[in-house]
Amino acid sequence: MLPTDIELLPVLGRPTLSPDGAHAVVEVTRADVAGDDYTTEMLIVDTTGATPPRRVTQGPYDGAPVFSPDGRFLAFLRPGAHGRAQIHLLPMRGGGEAYPVTDHPMGAGQPVWSPDSTRIAYTSRVPAPGRYQGPAEQERPRRVTTLVYQLDGFGYTYDRPRQVFVTDPFAAEAVPLQLTDGDYDHGDLAWSPDGRLLAFVTARHEERGDDSRNDVWAVGADGTGLRPLTHGGMYLFTPRFSADGGSVVFCGAELDKNNNSCATASYGLWSVPVRPADTEPAGSPVVPRRLTGDAHHLSFASQMIWPAADGVYFASDHRGEVHLVLVPYDGGEPTPVITGRRQVNGYAVAETPDGSVTVAAVVAGDRSAGDLMVWRDGTERVLTPYGAELAERAGLLPMEEFTAHAPDGYPLHAWVVRPEGPGPHPVIFQVKGGPYTQWGYTLNGPAAFDEAQVYASAGYAVVLGNPRGCSGYGQAHGAHVRDDLPRRSATDLLAILDTALESPDLDAGRVGVMGGSFGGYMAAWFNAHHGERFRAMIGERGLYAIDSYAATSDDGADLAVSLYGADRGRWAEQSPLTYVDRMSTPMLVIQSEEDKHCPPEQAQRLFTELKVRKVPVEMLLFPGEGHDMSRSGLPSHRLARFEAVLEWWGRHL
Repeated sequence: MLPTDIELLPVLGRPTLSPDGAHAVVEVTRADVAGDDYTTEMLIVDTTGATPPRRVTQGPYDGAPVFSPDGRFLAFLRPGAHGRAQIHLLPMRGGGEAYPVTDHPMGAGQPVWSPDSTRIAYTSRVPAPGRYQGPAEQERPRRVTTLVYQLDGFGYTYDRPRQVFVTDPFAAEAVPLQLTDGDYDHGDLAWSPDGRLLAFVTARHEERGDDSRNDVWAVGADGTGLRPLTHGGMYLFTPRFSADGGSVVFCGAELDKNNNSCATASYGLWSVPVRPADTEPAGSPVVPRRLTGDAHHLSFASQMIWPAADGVYFASDHRGEVHLVLVPYDGGEPTPVITGRRQVNGYAVAETPDGSVTVAAVVAGDRSAGDLMVWRDGTERVLTPYGAELAERAGLLPMEEFTAHAPDGYPLHAWVVRPEGPGPHPVIFQVKGGPYTQWGYTLNGPAAFDEAQVYASAGYAVVLGNPRGCSGYGQAHGAHVRDDLPRRSATDLLAILDTALESPDLDAGRVGVMGGSFGGYMAAWFNAHHGERFRAMIGERGLYAIDSYAATSDDGADLAVSLYGADRGRWAEQSPLTYVDRMSTPMLVIQSEEDKHCPPEQAQRLFTELKVRKVPVEMLLFPGEGHDMSRSGLPSHRLARFEAVLEWWGRHL
């Protein structure tokens, strides 16, 4: 697999199903290397597989499709007025052109149909008076009063919160009804089955912006009866009404007494009853009930749930896989739906009056970056050709699974991707980000093996593993690192590497380590504490000094505590930069200039400290890119990154 083969790794969005389950529409985004851009198209697919997929709209950036519940229209997002995404409607019966139904200066968010197909709810950002109306350099100075005020890949958020709107998409002169206001941000909308209520997530408590708490709120579709359904103590998202409308299910995790999150807590499925606005008893809020055990953690690749008649569909991390399971409303044992050595990303469910169920899901694996498949009556059918095209055009090398053991005997799950030939091969030890994520069976996304394929094709054996502290192996597995994240992670990671190096075709004398985000942090930690094990390092978009990270990251004030503890006295002890005088191994530092999650000052501090100490160090800076550049940056930047990485390893390994 070559770097330019990123064109063969399409990113499929969440599909939508027609009410009868006969057709699915999915957004497909591809890298265009020649044009240095991305193109997005929407495909309509016959779920029987009788006809090949075809393009349903002609716009180059159409996406986020949603069928109306009656199947007559497709709502989707397309750049429109003001150059921002606006909701458009496409008739699905009898033909006709798509037409816009919103016109907001800052664009519109994901459309959400009412159950009777007569209204669409959505969010739109409403800026503070006088803001975002001219050149950025002419904006008035900003007065920041909260810890949370910016977002990687977006910029300032506190002065342009999302508000909830409802519109009649069929009225010629419809004026959207704004249901919320104030300096509160709202998201994750859902209609009640009877169409009377909308649920959403927001933070309206006094300390909002300074902690991680948010709540599920409900409001009438006419804007009356605004009230909370949860009352603190959690970070939560994806609220959805149960099939009978009597409760709202959502995903989330409990916070500590100061409303700080725990970075290794699993996001489980919860339920809270919906009471009428005039019956909420004062002083006795209902406590949400958890429906899943600690073994289930909502996958970062999915980030969605789907309530159905018999339970809630939930995509759960499991040993490098992402399983789709059906969780009963009473919290019983989940029923497996789609499992195996693959990852379920977005999905949609259609239930017909006769009891038949159709699931359309985007599924990735070690041979596919993502294909649309349909599950019906226990049988599966792949509906798109992307995995087959990749296998035909790119040489994919096998992933070999193995088990290592930590010094205390704990089993650790890992893989190696070997190049062709007898060896001995130089070794790249690739450390994942997170830490509470997982390496897994996919060739694209936040936990991908596409890089391993590129490096192995260039002649390197690539070792990857899931040490304790990651998701997919139960809560105790993740919680193991809470008291001493870098040292406990290093112990497990080195055990994985040592086991891999027992193979005679891997050259233990030519080993490099690389990683992004948490992986970059660990690369720098290895340089200070285990530098003799490696010929060179690459640290990308990493955290290297916890104190300045806490002050400059978009969520640093919370994550610094949740990852490294509330005792600030221990932050220096766990910061790689504290031990820079012990670093002597050559290091390449890769950084995006607009990264607001691990800001450039982290890379600059590490580079400068190494440079003045005469340690071989280089810094590669990418203009205009954020934290996810390696996955979603300009194609030219992604290729330049691959070129620099391979040149660095060619020089040192």
